[in-house]
Formats: sequence, structure tokens, C-alpha cells
Amino acid sequence: MQEKIFIIGLPRTATTSVCLAMLNLGFKTAHTAYTQEAMTEAQVIADTPVFCDYRQLDAAYPGARFIYLTREPDLWLPSIRQLLKRMYVNLQRDDGGFNPTLKRCYNQIFYPLSRENLERDDFLLGCYQRHQQDIFDYFRGREQDLLTLDVGQADSFSRLLSFLDMTPGKDESGFERINTGAKVTAWNKIRHPLKVEATQSGKIDKVA
Repeated sequence: MQEKIFIIGLPRTATTSVCLAMLNLGFKTAHTAYTQEAMTEAQVIADTPVFCDYRQLDAAYPGARFIYLTREPDLWLPSIRQLLKRMYVNLQRDDGGFNPTLKRCYNQIFYPLSRENLERDDFLLGCYQRHQQDIFDYFRGREQDLLTLDVGQADSFSRLLSFLDMTPGKDESGFERINTGAKVTAWNKIRHPLKVEATQSGKIDKVA
């Protein structure tokens, strides 16, 4: 079984930028995985469901390593609020909307998800801090398996390479900023031979 690397930062913490870097470093990468085929094929998986299901994935893939992405609150809060407001209707509707796995993950992490709570910095920051503390508690004593990374820090790319036991190449320039502002679909436009699709022809595995 190939080593798995799970990127377990919350949305709007540069998961797409890190996934693109991992592609360029030679890893088969999925930004979200909604089929067992995608989960099996990819070496690196980010976003949903991994930011929510890291405990189960740790048990399912012995020896896996984890990258937890952080972001300064004054940068993360307006970005996550904008995203959640745009997603809200499709996260909450019973007659369709987003797929069940995505709905479950967002509603679990941002509980209770309501329009009123989305306006509250203390609510959103509380969700962020609770998720962070759960990760730190879970990996206590296993720090070698977890890299905590803020891509806004100058040494972040070199720390990633060190965690991956890689040495920098002359053409590696670090993290590319994508999905800036209101954009959240940059991953869909990336064409790369190591990119792993999250679904199978748009379909996900059935959720029991």
C-alpha cells in the first residue's frame, strides 16, 4: 500500500495551493475524494472528507502522514464566511444540492450551521479552534506524523519538503496563490497527469 498524505486543514486555508504544489512535486493528488477509487488511487487527498474524517482515515491507512493547514483569523474569517454563504442553500436543502458526504462534513464542522451564525466571527472562529484542538489532541505524542503549516510563512515550502523527506529542486518556487478572492474553482481547471478526479464521471459512491 502506498503511503497516504492527508491535508486536513479547513476550507480557505490554502488547500488548493498545497495540492497544486504536491502535483508538481510528483504526487498523485485529489482535492476532495468522493469515491473509493479516488481514495485508493491518490497519494495525497485534501478537503472533504479528510478534514472531517482524519481519525477514520488514520485507522484505515497505517503509516499515513497528515498536513494541517492554518491561516491567520483576520484572513480566514472573511474568506470562509463568503464561501459558506455561497454554499449555504445547497448544504442545507433536502431535495438535492451538494453530495451527502460534502453536506455531512460541512455541517459537522460548522455546527450548528445557520445564516445567523455565519454572521458571527465568534462562531466561525470557535469552529476553527475546535477543529484545531481536536487535531492537536488526537496527534499528541505523534508529532512526527503531523505537519502544521501556514503557507503565508516564508519558510513554509521548505518545511513541507523537509516533512516529505525531499530536497528542493532548482525549479521549485513554492506555493502558487490560486482561488483568490471569490474564486474557489481553480482546481477544476488544472490539467496535470497526476491529478486524480474526486468522482467517477460525476458520480460518487453511495452513502449508507
